[in-house]
Amino acid sequence: MTKQPGSSAAAESDPAGDSATAPADATSGTGAGTGRSADGTAPALAPGAPVLALLALGWLAAMLWSTREVISSAAAGLTAISLSAFALPGVISAALVAGAGFALFGVDLLARRGSDRVTLRFVAAIGTGLLVGLAAAFAINLTYADNATTNVIAATTAAAATVGGAIAGARSGSVVGAVVAAALGTLIFVVAFSRARDPLFDLFGGGDTQESLLSAAKWVSRTESLLAGLLAGLLAFGYLTLARRRAARHDAAAPAPRWPAYLLAGAGPGLLLIVAEVIIRVGGRSLLDLAGALSEADAVAQTSLGTSRIDNAIWVLFVGALTAMIAFGRTLGPAHADDDEPAEAAPTR
Repeated sequence: MTKQPGSSAAAESDPAGDSATAPADATSGTGAGTGRSADGTAPALAPGAPVLALLALGWLAAMLWSTREVISSAAAGLTAISLSAFALPGVISAALVAGAGFALFGVDLLARRGSDRVTLRFVAAIGTGLLVGLAAAFAINLTYADNATTNVIAATTAAAATVGGAIAGARSGSVVGAVVAAALGTLIFVVAFSRARDPLFDLFGGGDTQESLLSAAKWVSRTESLLAGLLAGLLAFGYLTLARRRAARHDAAAPAPRWPAYLLAGAGPGLLLIVAEVIIRVGGRSLLDLAGALSEADAVAQTSLGTSRIDNAIWVLFVGALTAMIAFGRTLGPAHADDDEPAEAAPTR
């Protein structure tokens, strides 16, 4: 059993035997068996990192396969370019989350083996994300039609996975894990929500006039964003709660995540969507320009979709952060309870 400084067991022990171990134990933040960084603090590990990595890679593979099927079923030429531009955001978002999830698993293994220096962690995270990106790019070039559109999708996907890996290099693995879990759940929800768009479109009064169509489309988009933000916040809160309980089981003195961690985890999926949009507009600009140049209707559609993606990301960011903060606040007890006791006891002295 580890002797804590100040306890009777530590006072009665051999000073020479405990002088080297007491300072190290005093700074421990997780249970035995985890590594320590160079500054003596314990790394914040991510629960279920292997599961998150597998789920994220599986989602990326599913998006790549779905995009290939859609493009292959279309007629060659203009239609394929248009469909590629429409499918690009889904692939980039999935690659970003997959890079972050798999890199988180890699740096988590390093931390468990005691190699948790900041520089090594960041380099390993970027390298792991790059590995995922190169594998995805190779799969795209191998299975998609060989043209300029394919090359743009492959290069942008590799860049997104690398950026996701860099994000996983952050010090707090539990917060990164919460962001990955919440973002993955949000992406899956958005795809599943597509089945409910038509009924909701009719519910919100989508009719024959242009005004009713635009109004219904706006309310459907807002409903989707609101529900996605709520889901993101709840998933982030649930993951951090699981991480806190797991850390407490290994070490009762482990520090619990504070409100900034919940705020960042809840806002994380929205931030990832914003990062994905930046990657799309920078790396996939040539593809978007090709699709927008097909016709005036395509140009309007690409502009409208880009604006809609940004609005959705902002809604997910703020609603997710607010939901996670409210959920965390409900777990807190009254702050003034301990302050009242000394005031009542003072007159009895």
